[in-house]
Amino acid sequence: MSTENTYNIRDLLGKQVLFFDGGTGSVLQARGLKPGELPENWNIEKPEEIVQLNYNYFLAGSNIVNTNTFGAFSTKFTGKDGTYDLEKIIAAAVNNAKEARRLILEKDAECGISVPRFIAFDIGSCGKLLKPLGDLEFEDAVSLFKTTLLYGLKYGPDCILIETINDVYEAKAAVIAAKEAREETGVDVPIIVSTVYDEGQKSLTGSSPEIVAAVMEGLRIDALGMNCSLGPVQMKPIVSRLLQATTLPVLVKPNAGLPRSVNGQTVYDVDDNEFAQIVAGFVTEGAAIVGGCCGTNPSYISKLVANVNKNGLEVKPCSTKKKSVITSGTKLVEFGKAPILIGERINPTGKKKLKAALVSNDISYILNEGITQEEKGAEVLDVNVGLPEIDECKMMQTVIKELQAVTDLPLQIDTSDPITMEKALRLYNGKPLINSVNGKQEVMKEVFPLVKKYGGLVVALALDEQGIPATAEGRIKIVEKLYNTAAEYGIAPEDIIIDPLAMTVSADDQAAVATLATVKYVKEVRHGLTILGVSNVSFGLPLREHITSIFFTMAMQNGLSAAIMNPNAIEMMKAWTCFKTISGLDAQCLGYIDFAGKYSELTASAVPAAGAATATPNAPKAGENPALEDPLIKAIVKGLKENSKRETENYFSGSNGKQLSAMEIINDKIIPALDIIGKDFEQKRAYLPQLLMAADAAKEAFAVIKDELNKRGVEEESKGTVVIATVKGDIHDIGKNIVKVLLENYSFKVIDCGKDVPPETVLEAVIREHAPLAGLSALMTTTVGAMEETIKLIHEKAPWCKVFVGGAVLNQDYADQIHADQYTKDAMDSVKYCQTICG
Repeated sequence: MSTENTYNIRDLLGKQVLFFDGGTGSVLQARGLKPGELPENWNIEKPEEIVQLNYNYFLAGSNIVNTNTFGAFSTKFTGKDGTYDLEKIIAAAVNNAKEARRLILEKDAECGISVPRFIAFDIGSCGKLLKPLGDLEFEDAVSLFKTTLLYGLKYGPDCILIETINDVYEAKAAVIAAKEAREETGVDVPIIVSTVYDEGQKSLTGSSPEIVAAVMEGLRIDALGMNCSLGPVQMKPIVSRLLQATTLPVLVKPNAGLPRSVNGQTVYDVDDNEFAQIVAGFVTEGAAIVGGCCGTNPSYISKLVANVNKNGLEVKPCSTKKKSVITSGTKLVEFGKAPILIGERINPTGKKKLKAALVSNDISYILNEGITQEEKGAEVLDVNVGLPEIDECKMMQTVIKELQAVTDLPLQIDTSDPITMEKALRLYNGKPLINSVNGKQEVMKEVFPLVKKYGGLVVALALDEQGIPATAEGRIKIVEKLYNTAAEYGIAPEDIIIDPLAMTVSADDQAAVATLATVKYVKEVRHGLTILGVSNVSFGLPLREHITSIFFTMAMQNGLSAAIMNPNAIEMMKAWTCFKTISGLDAQCLGYIDFAGKYSELTASAVPAAGAATATPNAPKAGENPALEDPLIKAIVKGLKENSKRETENYFSGSNGKQLSAMEIINDKIIPALDIIGKDFEQKRAYLPQLLMAADAAKEAFAVIKDELNKRGVEEESKGTVVIATVKGDIHDIGKNIVKVLLENYSFKVIDCGKDVPPETVLEAVIREHAPLAGLSALMTTTVGAMEETIKLIHEKAPWCKVFVGGAVLNQDYADQIHADQYTKDAMDSVKYCQTICG
């Protein structure tokens, strides 16, 4: 019997049940890892412990064991100030795993069995939020992951596991880094991504399982799953949603339930028997890869393997979903049901004001165009910034980043320049609509590889080297060529949306006939998607809106999937809204009623039947806050920084007809705006991106107020001082930074001690500032002990200070057991608690 691993993991993914290992940090804690001590150091300091850990998991039945490199980033291991060199840490970790595999293969040979034994190079979250939510540039995140992954692949693992990622944007950066590391090293191993969700079934930054699946499938990873944060019971509904959303093999690695502290040790509330039973049920449901996370140990894996094998469970074949979706980080739009409205206003063609804004770098004007289109009903925003007098590539990147900070609508990246297209696709947060490719060989060779690398739904124009055919037959030939060529790049038909091209009927009275026939062919014969820029059909004719709206209606009747149009054009919006209502695509006619309420002329001209309900003209939508009529409140809620600054200046000067004092602006405008977005956040109508962008906009308003007060010699009033820190041993400062931003916006003075902070440093800051409040954050179970030490020290030496705690591994019971004064489940909860203490 060979002592070499003779299996290829690619051959087994999705074909048979594979078992991952369980927790690392929690097991090492039981073996003597001290609070705040870095688990990765044991690769060098106690290699025998790591080899034994990996061997025990193999012995328990794990097919895949992780290297002890979860936090192995260059930000932590620099080779300076007493830390180990990053490559040495990684080399030791991989070699320890390989030694464990050698030992288990020897035992397998002695027992006469052959079991797949693989090593996954493990990397977790880098611990920072990416811009615009945080301070880490996207490309810097790619570089950070890539540095680690290049070292990891150098030492020969069988796959890459990117795990415990709570932001789909960070996951994208990590995947791009992994793909580029594979290309540079020539080590073509599978990439598995595992993300984190809360009990609301969203990631930290508001992504649903369906959004994560769409983005990751577009990036062509090899398996997708979830781990950490939740126990198996809490994961059940998320597992079901992910299995429905993806065709990829699904990984599930729950915690051993929810944590609590017993005599200073972290324990969990789900034992190995219950864990094995529930997780085996995920295999029955369709999961292909299972294992454990925090709190699990070899016993959990052993019983899970036994349960699955005893019941003869096998992997269910992945069913092809064939869904056509695009996403932002927090919103998903599916094509193929109701026609999708794509707002055309961010395109300089025929728009003098937009051209001027692009030339003068007036980003505020562009953002307002985007928000206005969203308010008018656009579901996707077209983004075209191509002007000869500006740097299109640079401007496209700026506009995408800024737009994605203030609207959750997916974007259509609209450019004919492949360099601009790649830059945009790379930094886009989500799965975009890409406009466009056509039937020219040169263009297909440029665009299809980008679609394959970065993912997206690509618009394919029915034109080639000979131009645009006058007949439907000619266009259909190009359509078939586009589908066939895309297939050669591995791009599925559901990721292609055909543009049959709307030509003006004033130049060719058969132009619309050809377009509509092509739309119908794609719908009925190819069962595909179509898109049109509809307004060109009426060019050169009087009363254009009549021709355009009727053509639009006929196109929808023939199966049109999406239209690029102006949502301010009332005739087009009438056609779109009425078509959906009459076609049974508007539940309870709510869309039409909302539309009628927005456009008073619709209701004014209607004569309702006796007793019929009518919509009130210009009435706010259900749940809409009338306070949003105020320009400053709206600017803050929408995250419009320039608008916020301008409107605050207007209130100070009285140029808007109403002069207010600093305290009036704060109490009557800024705080109500923050309360609106805070309430929306709590009720899941808004997510972290919107919350942080609103906080940034509020910062701009406060900056104006501060300047005015300084001019008048008035000191800014603080509600109180809060010391915050991420505890010793933990480099993840995402949660802490979010709390800081919000507290500052509610007029608290925040002393940020940083990350990986010893208890004594936090205490020193509390005593120096005589702070009434201290906030502590921890993401990892291995660092909660350091949190408990910090709380104990503060309570002993600074008894006046209340300590509130938060983080992915915490809950109310755990907070009580480590004697925190308050558990805060999110940033807004932290603000509320601080207000009760210093209010």
